[in-house]
Amino acid sequence: MKGLAKGLSYTLKNLAKDKVTYDYPNDALQLPDRFRGIQKFYPEKCIVCNQCANICPTDCITLTGKKHPDPAKKGKIIDTYDINFEICILCDLCTEVCPTEAIVMTNNFELAEYSRDELFKDLQWLDENDQAIRKENKV
Repeated sequence: MKGLAKGLSYTLKNLAKDKVTYDYPNDALQLPDRFRGIQKFYPEKCIVCNQCANICPTDCITLTGKKHPDPAKKGKIIDTYDINFEICILCDLCTEVCPTEAIVMTNNFELAEYSRDELFKDLQWLDENDQAIRKENKV
């Protein structure tokens, strides 16, 4: 009986405190500035060095390039860039190693899908992912 009274007194004491939950879909969450969310990719900056794909611990990045069509220009141009967010751990290593800052992290974290196939994102989707880009990465 003493335990029941003790638990009830704790419950009644906490009823008057401020709520700590959010009305999530209607109220945006205030995230820290260094929050690691989904990547944003700038294909025009990519030099197809493959460093992001090589350093990825889960091998979720697939990057291919082709020779530049103009023979006067050296290097490659990007052909495909895919990230499988089903296995991506958002570790930020791909952005740290990129010499041209072609891939940056955003504060966007909403990636829920009904199918696992929809978690495989391609070059076009990553290029259009302009939501909530970090302040230090805005161009």
